[in-house]
Amino acid sequence: MQMDSILSGIVSKKHFFSVPLNYQQPEGEKITVFAREIVSTENQHKDLPYLVYFQGGPGFGAVRPVENSGWIKRALQEFRVILLDQRGTGLSTLLNHVTLSHLSPEAQVEYVSQFRADNIIRDAETIRLQLTNNTQWSILGQSFGGFCVLQYLSAAPDSIKEAYITGGIPSLTRQADDVYQATYKRVIKKNNDFYRRFSDAAKLTGELAEFIENNNVILATGEQLTVEMLQLLGVNLGMEQGPEAVYYLLEQALIDTANGKQINPLFLHQFCQLLDFNTNPIFALMHESIYCQQFHQRGANWSAHRVREQFQQFNYQKGQRLLFTGEMIYPWMFEQFNQLKPLKDLANAVAAKSDWTNLYDVDILMQNTVPVAAAIYSEDMYVDMNYSLETAALVDNLQYWVTSEYEHNGIRIDGEHILDKLISLNRSKSLR
Repeated sequence: MQMDSILSGIVSKKHFFSVPLNYQQPEGEKITVFAREIVSTENQHKDLPYLVYFQGGPGFGAVRPVENSGWIKRALQEFRVILLDQRGTGLSTLLNHVTLSHLSPEAQVEYVSQFRADNIIRDAETIRLQLTNNTQWSILGQSFGGFCVLQYLSAAPDSIKEAYITGGIPSLTRQADDVYQATYKRVIKKNNDFYRRFSDAAKLTGELAEFIENNNVILATGEQLTVEMLQLLGVNLGMEQGPEAVYYLLEQALIDTANGKQINPLFLHQFCQLLDFNTNPIFALMHESIYCQQFHQRGANWSAHRVREQFQQFNYQKGQRLLFTGEMIYPWMFEQFNQLKPLKDLANAVAAKSDWTNLYDVDILMQNTVPVAAAIYSEDMYVDMNYSLETAALVDNLQYWVTSEYEHNGIRIDGEHILDKLISLNRSKSLR
């Protein structure tokens, strides 16, 4: 543990833990997992229970707090909060093409297979035992973090006092193809909403797509921009303030010059900031595996790419309205993004892998006794509401709040209210 840091209304401590890469081989290779412990300044000397936060992703480090606000403010009223950098991210041992370069192709597949939710939860358990002297703690998961919560409830429910989920109740049984068939339909709706809100957006995207097809446009990160890459901006359409960010970027993409229409250098920089495939490669590499389970007896096999063939409207044609895609991963991304190119063979091997272990135990979840409260966003572009409700019906002792007030990242926008609502749901349950 390192010394305290003082933020605005928060005291922060750094913790570094040595954990097995593969928990089936506990004496083998070790990696480091980082966790930041935060507490409000007024509570820093109190013996408070812990709440551990599981970040969305996969492949993103935990939020870096700046001040005592949002969901953190509500949590710090009664908890010490653990912000976990899931293995492979943040200050934990990183996973990228540089750290994998010394391994053979076969060893790389085995290595990255250890970076799923099951081992993230094993890491959390290792940390809990060291920090709490084997007492229960509370857990909160956003998006993929909610998938981690369900895995935790399957694997070690006795370690959890209460659980909270925002925008992240996974299907327990459906395959990746089912997920993407539903997802494409929701992305079409988000596109329709986007073009209805911004009346000149179709004209702007059409002009930009034509310019990209006829010119060699090089992004600030060095890649040649393609129309397929442009469509990836749609990942932002399912976020609060995301459509606005996309529109304002498109609005200034092309500029008039003495030599005619040219690409705006500002666009070339800001485009890269709205996509994070170069900076967070685990997301592209492992995203489809979060939908794979042993009983499916098949790999994801580039599910989003295959299912897209059922939705031909996403294949851009000049003169037609360009449709943005969403949280989909495609094999060509490992040919176009610089930091993904070295991972192309590995990505293909991961896509073909069919011997994934199960992440959820339905029988245990059907007998769950841990109080669980979840926010389900009816307009969520990333996590299908109907599949979330299917799961909620299976998990005992789970209460949910369905709302159309927020997009997928509602916890970033109004986290204090959302977490307070969920805490009230769990606490009212315990009083019955």
